[in-house]
Amino acid sequence: MTTTAQKTSVGTASVPTGSERVDTRGAGGKSPRRRGVGWLGFAPFGVYVLLFLAVPGVIAIASGFFDAQGAFTLANFATFADPTILKDFGGSLWLSAVSAIISAVLGVLVCWALTSAKPDGLVRAIVDSAASVFAQFGGVMLAFAWIATIGQGALVTVVVKSLTGIDINGNGPILYSVTGLLFPYVYFGLPLMVLSFMPAMDGLRPQWGEAVATLGGTRVNYWLRVGIPVLAPAFFGSLILLFANAFSSYATAAALISQGGIIPLAIKQQLTSETIVGVANTAGVLALGMVVIMAILMSLYSLLDRRTRRWQR
Repeated sequence: MTTTAQKTSVGTASVPTGSERVDTRGAGGKSPRRRGVGWLGFAPFGVYVLLFLAVPGVIAIASGFFDAQGAFTLANFATFADPTILKDFGGSLWLSAVSAIISAVLGVLVCWALTSAKPDGLVRAIVDSAASVFAQFGGVMLAFAWIATIGQGALVTVVVKSLTGIDINGNGPILYSVTGLLFPYVYFGLPLMVLSFMPAMDGLRPQWGEAVATLGGTRVNYWLRVGIPVLAPAFFGSLILLFANAFSSYATAAALISQGGIIPLAIKQQLTSETIVGVANTAGVLALGMVVIMAILMSLYSLLDRRTRRWQR
């Protein structure tokens, strides 16, 4: 038996009087009430980003366009011609690139080894948990851990010297230099690579390998024609993420090096210098330089991430 329902039109909604479902959607097919609740839930995070990221960032960068008396000037940009600043930029770029490449290569090997473990198994759970913790471990505690490991009179230093006669700190403390920062930077870069690249490894479908084998291809053909092309965007995206993470790191480097060598420490010196008066505003110029580099990197990462997501659907 067919039941005829009478409807009353209220705006864009339909109110039935029978057994038909209530249609409260607008012209676009979406519920205005549900969409409003979603934006309300996003509000706390939006306020946090605005107050603690956006506003301080804008203030820091804008300070580079004013002198000590508050007058607008472009003279602060002359700091980019300073050989010391250029050397610090070079040190940051070198440190970030080398640590990112080492972390990426080691991370790929770890991810490849994890593909043989069950996705919901104990080994995978332990590695995922450890990577999440170690990727966030930094600052003074990480610096102290490495000092206790390979510093003067540290455990590894003493063992290596007793077994081989080689003093790894023979030419000076290895940690207290830009090169020595590779140890802690790779320490938190490697687990970050595992976290960011493992989903791409999980996205490789067994059917692709079976299809290559069915067509007479070898495992080498599979990796050259399928595996590597599919994983390349994710790999380079993760590499950019590692570079950006190392480029902006400060706390660990500040605990180990006090005389500059990388841009974050150069900004600190500009803000706290007691020997060169009136250079505090140049820190905003250096921050602007870092923001420009980070914006370029994040734009490239976004493009690669969108390409990677096509293979993960």
